[in-house]
Amino acid sequence: MACSVYHVEACNPAKSAVRVVKWEREGLNVPIVCQQCEEAACADICPVQAISRDANTGAMIVDGDLCVGCQMCVVACPFGAITLDKDRRQAIKCDLCGGAEPWCVRFCEPGALTYQPPSSVSLYRKRAAGRRLVEALGARPADGGRS
Repeated sequence: MACSVYHVEACNPAKSAVRVVKWEREGLNVPIVCQQCEEAACADICPVQAISRDANTGAMIVDGDLCVGCQMCVVACPFGAITLDKDRRQAIKCDLCGGAEPWCVRFCEPGALTYQPPSSVSLYRKRAAGRRLVEALGARPADGGRS
């Protein structure tokens, strides 16, 4: 809710850059949010170059004036972290709220969300987290978990 309040001044989960996927059977609630990839597929595929990296925050941001709502970035994102604002016909993705502490983190009462600058999150930890999620869902990684 904090994300949509910050960005569109409305308490509307459909306009939030943070989604929570619920796997009832496994008892998991997993936040899906932009990973601010170094080599961002969303920016690479955008036909109008509406997605670029903010020099100050390092976040990949969507220029609403350029975005045509084609949804190519939605398809390209390997994390499923981009959605479409159907009213404005623009991509919605995390932009870190323009600073060091995104609102989702600031207002997450149970502390389930944290923010760590990309430099402090190693590739090893990302892969380990991915493996745990795959295991929780009962699937096996393509490489047998050797990443």
